[in-house]
Amino acid sequence: MEPAAVTLRLPATPPLATATTLDPRKVGMLAFLLSEVAFFTTLIVAYVVYFGRSLTGPTPAEVLSLPLVFATTACLLGSSVTVHMAGKWLRHGNPKDFVLWWSATIVLGVVFLLGTAYEWSELIGHHRLTIGRNLFGTTYYTLVGFHAAHVTVGVIAMAVVLGLSLRGRLSEHDHVPVELVSWYWHFVDVVWVVVFVIVYLAGQ
Repeated sequence: MEPAAVTLRLPATPPLATATTLDPRKVGMLAFLLSEVAFFTTLIVAYVVYFGRSLTGPTPAEVLSLPLVFATTACLLGSSVTVHMAGKWLRHGNPKDFVLWWSATIVLGVVFLLGTAYEWSELIGHHRLTIGRNLFGTTYYTLVGFHAAHVTVGVIAMAVVLGLSLRGRLSEHDHVPVELVSWYWHFVDVVWVVVFVIVYLAGQ
């Protein structure tokens, strides 16, 4: 009589853990922001190096208006709060509040740009400070001008995202576009804090 066959049962192999991967869109934005850090660092260093070397006036202390810049800075810093709140409400599945806070961010960004435009009109029209007037004019308009251009790009990007939201193209399940634009906006705000301290406060 043949012995009964013995069946060996090995313990089940646990499933392999799925590797966590970064969203390619986030990686791309991080790489872009790092390049922007290098870009603005170059402009800021150039401003600092040539500060006080102008052979002719006007000087920063003579023409820069702190009350106006304090107001526009408050708007821009406040927009960091509103853009954060907008993202929070979207993740919580509340599109109406998202639209409200996101729209407030756009308005604050536009107010900042209008304040910058008014400041430049005063500098050019009243103080005759142009980009070719002296070293201060050259470095000032280059640094502040590029920052204003980045704010403009941010406002346009937020307007596009707002349009997608109003069309029902955004949800709490895919909020990466909102997150990426928020990263960019926070970066623009941080850069402005550095510019504000170096150009406007140190210039006094």
